[in-house]
Amino acid sequence: MKKTICLIVMLCTGLLLNACGQTTDQAYALMLRGLYKESVPTVSVQQLNQQLQQKKAPVLIDARSEAEYKVSHIAGARFADYDTFKPSQLKDVPKHTPVVVYCSVGYRSERVGEQLLKAGYTNVHNLYGGLFEWVNQGNPVYNNRGKTDKVHAYSRSWGVWLQKGEKVYE
Repeated sequence: MKKTICLIVMLCTGLLLNACGQTTDQAYALMLRGLYKESVPTVSVQQLNQQLQQKKAPVLIDARSEAEYKVSHIAGARFADYDTFKPSQLKDVPKHTPVVVYCSVGYRSERVGEQLLKAGYTNVHNLYGGLFEWVNQGNPVYNNRGKTDKVHAYSRSWGVWLQKGEKVYE
C-alpha cells in the first residue's frame, strides 16, 4: 500500500513538472525508487556503454511491447515481450552470460530480470532508467531502417520522463 501511494505521488509530481515544462533528474530518480523492488541489480547507462565496447558484450533484452520495439530500440537488442516472456526464449544464451534487460523506465524489465534469475541466469542486470534514460543521455536508438530519433513514450503520462527524441504514442 505504501509503495502504491508513493508511486501515485511520483506520477503526480511528474505530471506537475511536465505542466511546468520541465522534469529533473532528481524527480526521475525519486519516481524510479518508488517503482523498483531492487530485486535485480541495475546497471547505469554509462556502465552499459562501457560493457558494449568489450569483446564479451552483454546480451540486450528489450522487454517492451512489439509496437514499442518497432519504433526504436538499442542496437542489437533482442525483443522479448514482457506480457509473454518465458526464460526458455533465451535457451541459446548460456546462464553465465551477461544479460541486460530494459524497458521504458525499468519496471517491466525488472520483472523479466526476476524470471531470468529464478531460471538460473547468474549475470542479469536491469538498465537503470530504461530506454528513456538511455535516450535522455544522448545515446542512439534504431529501428528496422537504421538510426532514428523516434522513441515510443509508452503513454502521455509516462512520456513526461522522456526529454530527448521524438515521442511516439502508437
